[in-house]
Amino acid sequence: MNRRAFAGGLAACVTSWPRRARGQADRQVRVGWLSTGRHPFIDAFRQGLRDLGYVEGRNLVIEERYAEGQPERLPMLARELTAIKVDVVVASGGPAARAAREATNTLPMVCIAGDLLWMGLVNSLAHPGGNVTGFNTLSVDLAVKWLEFFKAAVPTLTRVAVLFDRLSGRQRQQVETTAPRLGLKLVTLEARDRDDIDHAFARAARERVGGIVVVASPLFAEHKAQIVVVAEKHRIPAMYEHRDFVEAGGLMSYGPDLRVVFGRAATYVDKILKGAKPADLPVEEPTKFELVINLKTAKALGLTIPPALLARADQVIE
Repeated sequence: MNRRAFAGGLAACVTSWPRRARGQADRQVRVGWLSTGRHPFIDAFRQGLRDLGYVEGRNLVIEERYAEGQPERLPMLARELTAIKVDVVVASGGPAARAAREATNTLPMVCIAGDLLWMGLVNSLAHPGGNVTGFNTLSVDLAVKWLEFFKAAVPTLTRVAVLFDRLSGRQRQQVETTAPRLGLKLVTLEARDRDDIDHAFARAARERVGGIVVVASPLFAEHKAQIVVVAEKHRIPAMYEHRDFVEAGGLMSYGPDLRVVFGRAATYVDKILKGAKPADLPVEEPTKFELVINLKTAKALGLTIPPALLARADQVIE
């Protein structure tokens, strides 16, 4: 090869390579986001994507779809995301995960829900085997811990209400099994929308319960401010799944740090966009759980939290 031909070939490579590299880096990917209602953890997901080099408006579009508290709308919204050909769907909450999976068995999905195996969305945690992978948010004994910690915080507790949504199957089973062992009598409440939440707390007050456990639910996460206010109105101590409720004025919570979970979801989306298959990405389970107690709320309710429980808390808000 003569020098002129070599120089020309080298120049062509140098000129074309950056163009191809820029095209790959700047390719705009489309991520579908499906949830029953709006909640703050999409911010952690967005931050996780930014940390991985995705910038909305440049190389990323997040197509958000919310059922606005009406789960029956989820199948339609899931089909809509499929129709616009997003690259991957992120489904937040059990109802959204089910709707997304029913809409397609080929589009890659990252689902964040209570127990993907129990819901039948994956074949196993280690080897999901289909187009769905993701993150479990409920441990096998989470509902047990709610009642145990609640009983420790309110030693006189004998009658406790539990607020479920209509899809809280596994949590309901755990609570109903654990309550008698702790000497607790259950008052079962159910809410399908925000109006039901007000009615449920009013009934809990009429039943003169000593406290209420609000189980994990996308509906309840969406309306956490309302729930905390109505609990304060009726002066009912309440146990919640995650710290956002306590930071908003609730009494106490025990559960995974969902900001970490949703931040991790961004890494799975990144892997799928780079060619990984959901079938090969194991479902992750929460490894860190935190107990958070709001002493200011406890004092307003006339409760004295035992020192032994305060010592176990990961954070005490004063």
